[in-house]
Amino acid sequence: MADSVYRVTELVGTSSTSWEAAAKSAVETASKSLRDLRVAEVVRQDMTIENGKVTKYRVRLNVSFKYDAPPTKARTRK
Repeated sequence: MADSVYRVTELVGTSSTSWEAAAKSAVETASKSLRDLRVAEVVRQDMTIENGKVTKYRVRLNVSFKYDAPPTKARTRK
């Protein structure tokens, strides 16, 4: 099996329902433009409060996906 390289990027998901819904939304949205997602690690959870009530749950995630290096140009002989 060949060695692989993975890239890690940070995402922030929000939800008015729960932290789980915020994380799920972030991963599902990212999967539309990033391919081969592998692992999501919750780094931070917080919430916004208005008038004493929770209005948004926020989750910060580190998500890894397989990195494909751009193809190299073939050298031309002179």
